[in-house]
Amino acid sequence: MRNNPVSPTVSTRDIVRSFQPLLETYLAARRQSFYLCRDLEDEDHQLQAAPFVSPLKWHLAHVTWFFETFILKPFMPSYRVFHPKFEMLFNSYYQGVGLPFERPKRGVLSRPTLAEVCRYRHYVDEAMEALLTSEGDVEEIKKRTLLGINHEQQHQELMLMDIKYNFFQNPLAPIYRPIPAVYPGPADSLTWTELDGGLVSLGHADSGFCFDNEMPEHQVFLNPYHLANRLVTNGEFAAFIAADGYRQPSLWLSDGWDWVQQNQVRQPLYWQKVAGEWHEYGLNHHGPLLESAPVCHISYYEAQAFATWMGCRLPTEQEWEFASKTWVGHGQFLEADLFHPLPAPKAPGIQQLWGTVWEWTQSPYTPYPGYQHTEGALGEYNGKFMCNQWVLRGGSFATPQTHFRQTYRNFFYPSDRWAFCGIRLAKNW
Repeated sequence: MRNNPVSPTVSTRDIVRSFQPLLETYLAARRQSFYLCRDLEDEDHQLQAAPFVSPLKWHLAHVTWFFETFILKPFMPSYRVFHPKFEMLFNSYYQGVGLPFERPKRGVLSRPTLAEVCRYRHYVDEAMEALLTSEGDVEEIKKRTLLGINHEQQHQELMLMDIKYNFFQNPLAPIYRPIPAVYPGPADSLTWTELDGGLVSLGHADSGFCFDNEMPEHQVFLNPYHLANRLVTNGEFAAFIAADGYRQPSLWLSDGWDWVQQNQVRQPLYWQKVAGEWHEYGLNHHGPLLESAPVCHISYYEAQAFATWMGCRLPTEQEWEFASKTWVGHGQFLEADLFHPLPAPKAPGIQQLWGTVWEWTQSPYTPYPGYQHTEGALGEYNGKFMCNQWVLRGGSFATPQTHFRQTYRNFFYPSDRWAFCGIRLAKNW
């Protein structure tokens, strides 16, 4: 029996018309995942170089499992699962669904093959298309399908993060998608914009899609502050290294200093010294460091230490969101197909707030006042991670633009740096 069936007075034609834009959005997101894999070999999809990354094949299957588990099984009575073991193999962390397969062992799953995973995707797509043009619990199906689409878009960025890390371990230094790297000249000078602050409303307020951790809208008081006009560049971070920034404990948080010492961190991830000069490994190139480009793959610990060295601090997520409502600009997102962060344009005001690289904030990832997580297993999506992680804002060059909003809250552990994350400076007025 269907859950909450729609009124019999709603015609099939009305339902088809209601779902058509959603179906097109669904299919576009599904095609984008395959597009990101178009230049890869079958063997590339199997790689898992560390426990915190996943094989691309697993990503392709997991996002499909999401639609099967949370939409097709509960809302399509005639649906039959593609494979009974996939519920366990491709569950990520939803304990309410069942015990997931161990994350560090995803790379041992040579079976199912990539071809079978592609058949799985096609099977689920056909069922989703049938569901989205049939009668059913329309609003709940729409809501979950939008969540599934945004979930897949999150994984598209994760796919690029993971393939970059996996390729970097290979002495052959394979390039994900070789394209000419064309960059402007020197970076614009670092300047400051004054923001008055005051009592401001933050959080998601309109009727568009958002994750539950972006709600509810609420008021906060911000003291006046200054925000840097652009992101910190590779050249500026190289100066921090040259000044022995990684060897000065006074610059680091206690946990950060322990992390630096235990892991012998001396430069950003993907930086290497070649003949005495810094080189950087990228998705689209491997060569001399582009000094005017934003520094990327920085942990929270490194971002905080650099800010301290500069006599500044990181912005709070509330300061970032307030600034983004005034200085929107045009960001660099996945649709640009460039796969590396570009320098800031020479323009007045605050640049690079949207896209380019995720920006660490000094805000811990905690619930907003009045936060309510989604009921059931889907409530595990965001709420259960509100401990020991830090908020990043702004999106990156690998974030789909249709997936991004000003209120978007990304979050990682402070030692994480395989994500496309960088630094924007702030200081008190």
